Amino acid sequence: MEILVERGCGLDVHQATVVACVLRVLANRQIQKEIRSFGTTTRELGELRLWLQAQGVTHVAMESTGVYWIPGHEVLEGQGLEVLLVDTRALARVPGRTKTDRRDCQWIQRLHSCGLLPGAFRPREEICMLRTLVRDRGNLVAEQGDGVRRMQKSLEQMNVRVHRAVAELTGATGMALVRAIVQGERDPRELAKLRDPRCHQSEAEIAEQLTGHWREDHLFSLGQSLKMYEAIQERMQDYDRAILARREGMEREEYRGEGPPELKNKGKAKTILRRGQAPLRQALYRVSGADLTAMDGIGVETVQAVTSE
Repeated sequence: MEILVERGCGLDVHQATVVACVLRVLANRQIQKEIRSFGTTTRELGELRLWLQAQGVTHVAMESTGVYWIPGHEVLEGQGLEVLLVDTRALARVPGRTKTDRRDCQWIQRLHSCGLLPGAFRPREEICMLRTLVRDRGNLVAEQGDGVRRMQKSLEQMNVRVHRAVAELTGATGMALVRAIVQGERDPRELAKLRDPRCHQSEAEIAEQLTGHWREDHLFSLGQSLKMYEAIQERMQDYDRAILARREGMEREEYRGEGPPELKNKGKAKTILRRGQAPLRQALYRVSGADLTAMDGIGVETVQAVTSE
């Protein structure tokens, strides 16, 4: 088949080794190959980069093996090489492949040189850095939900029905009640006094739901779940600050210092923001040049996830 990439390399990446196959098309159209193995420490990946540059390589194809490809990809891409990340399924579908490290790198290089390997989507570096933070924060949201469910379970087992007294356990009144219970308050009338003025139910109605049997093991579990929830809250705030700082570094010059315009069309619902989301909404507007939260059903967190991916 016709060779489209005349200075290409195929990399077979493993945890401890990287095997590279370089193809060169000589002046007389003869094909020359050279195969070398490297380690995966930062120094050894630097040696791989220098060797590829010395060979005049311009394009590199590598298989996306677990997370082992990430250091090599970042080292090579940072030096101006065009790196093609290949889904392992694209290679597995091609028949005739013999599984050894040396043959794998040759097979990758051969398919790449003929233009037969589709590359996986890989955004630019600043988006990758933002994506890491957003994904990690998403994991914390899942862990936080687990902590809330544990608190709910402990309260249910003691027949303390906070979820019936307030609309949301993690709201202002709900968390005030949980903290007071953990700190030792047992009188339902005193607990009911912690209600937020905006709460729909009266103190008497709330007190009726807060009479429990206060078993020690459930109280201990409630306290531990509360600690986990609050610790995750602090970590999420750290991530929010880091994400906002990175967003601010990506602002478009023409929108710097501006905020999203408020909706003026009649019949359009106003964008609903949770506490602390206003700065992020402004940053998202300055990056994209449009207030994507103005679309029905699209919130700040959805825009955050989509634009980071």
